[in-house]
Amino acid sequence: MNRKSPALGGFSRLSPSSPARRSYLASMDNAAIAEQLKLLSTLLDIHGANPFSVKSYGAAAFAIDKLPYPLSQTPRQKLLTIRGIGKTLAGAIEELLDTQKLSLLEEQLRQTPPGVLEMLQLKGLGPKKIHAIWKEMGIESVGELLYACQENRLVAYKGFGAKTQQSLIESIQFFLQHQGQLLYAEAEAIYPSVENYLKQQLGPANVAVTGAFRRQSLTLEEMEFVVMATIDTIKPIFNTAHPPALLEETSQTLLYELKNGLRLKLFSTGQPLQQALFWTTGSEEFLQAFQGLANYSEAKLAAATTELAIFEAMGLSFIEPCRREGADVLERAAKAALSEPIQSSSIRGLIHAHSVWSDGSNSLEEMAQACINKGWEYMVISDHSASATYANGLTAQRVAAQQQEIAQLNQKLAPFTIYSSIESDILGDGSLDYSQEVLASFDLIIASVHSQLGMNEEKANTRLIKAIEHPLTRILGHPTGRLLLSRKGYPIDHQKIIDACAANQVVLEINAHPRRLDLDWKWINKALDKGVLLSINPDAHAIQGLEDVRYGVLAAQKSQLTAAQNLSSFSRTQFDHWLHSKKRQ
Repeated sequence: MNRKSPALGGFSRLSPSSPARRSYLASMDNAAIAEQLKLLSTLLDIHGANPFSVKSYGAAAFAIDKLPYPLSQTPRQKLLTIRGIGKTLAGAIEELLDTQKLSLLEEQLRQTPPGVLEMLQLKGLGPKKIHAIWKEMGIESVGELLYACQENRLVAYKGFGAKTQQSLIESIQFFLQHQGQLLYAEAEAIYPSVENYLKQQLGPANVAVTGAFRRQSLTLEEMEFVVMATIDTIKPIFNTAHPPALLEETSQTLLYELKNGLRLKLFSTGQPLQQALFWTTGSEEFLQAFQGLANYSEAKLAAATTELAIFEAMGLSFIEPCRREGADVLERAAKAALSEPIQSSSIRGLIHAHSVWSDGSNSLEEMAQACINKGWEYMVISDHSASATYANGLTAQRVAAQQQEIAQLNQKLAPFTIYSSIESDILGDGSLDYSQEVLASFDLIIASVHSQLGMNEEKANTRLIKAIEHPLTRILGHPTGRLLLSRKGYPIDHQKIIDACAANQVVLEINAHPRRLDLDWKWINKALDKGVLLSINPDAHAIQGLEDVRYGVLAAQKSQLTAAQNLSSFSRTQFDHWLHSKKRQ
């Protein structure tokens, strides 16, 4: 049922059904240049171009992404000194730096149907398969491809079996369900410019962000603002030289699609701002539960002009905006004051990071110094293990060499401490990478799944629980392997995994990468109820990745997690105590 706010005369929390698409041009830093060259390599491959050209652009993209210095500040004559960069590629880089465009790429894009470009976002489809789908099968859109799969047409083509076809169906369905959504981090990058424009036009005191963005939702379909102005006042401010598309208008709301594809919803109100914020911030489930409280009364709320007063009128402790998701938080708030949300400032150390020893961009010392600069006390370096050949995983011999470097750096950087760890691949049968002797040489083991993701729930549970029960496993990394808006996590019984971690004193990671945020926040309280320790970890592959800790904190704030229950909030002394007092034999 679509419940509506009595205080705001019918504001609905349900989003319009038509999703928007988003595209934007990134600034030309190294990552953006590498991304453009990689895309060019992929498109050339799809079009069946010369393999040498395909490989050259792809290799250049990889090399540029790993450079420790910005190309934008590099003298042009030095471009040719970069390994793998010849005259043609140097010219392409210069063109990107000067114009933020690449003519050859633009040509390839013009020659590629939009639907074929969308196929690049489907899991399991590489350039060669897309070439076959387009050129051999004559399919030019994702919808067409889904229909062909459902008609069992792909199995007749080389390289496409029944399993590939079924996987494609699942990937396409997942893709279509998530069109028009943004990661929180992506929306956050756009938010300041939208807010500033609205405040400049309507006055700072008359505009406030609300909805999913205010709740710190992991993904969102639109950005919402409460505006203390009439619809007739709001509409003229968008009559610009390039006006956004007005998708929907009601007596109290306007829904626009901006030029970058972002949907913007404005709630017009004459009510007190905080009252309007309450009724537009909470999720549909939260507001339904709130209005279903036994003591709910509009008369009680009539005089409540602040959010705090609204909760007090219902006999509830204050619920932070980020926690207004489900009914369970209302039950907790009725019993006692909720815990203070964990803050980024409570993080004391870096747990789960990669260096140039595997697929990271920075040296151990550079990563450590970045941690010191942030005021952190320690770093748990956890490069990839041997079976992760795609990520330059460490052989047993390289493990010993890395541990020797760690020992030298610990003498140099004391009292800052680097702990020797590994992100050990959980193999198909649930065992861990390396022999028992090599595993025992680390200070701690983070166990993660990176391969054979197409598991059913029974196999996934068995595989993870066996790894959790390994006596040297201390942390379970990104428990479902999901990539938000890109890849579903493998199916697991979360409660069984939580119970196994509780029984074996294994920490559950909250992977803070904004595309992972895995363990999902909805399971954090259940883990806490079982006495499981959590750890907000950035899974950083470069110095800038340390900042991702913030997104893990924002997600965790939706739960009752405190610093005392978060391993990466432990001081170095506390971490040492945990490491040794709970070390399992």
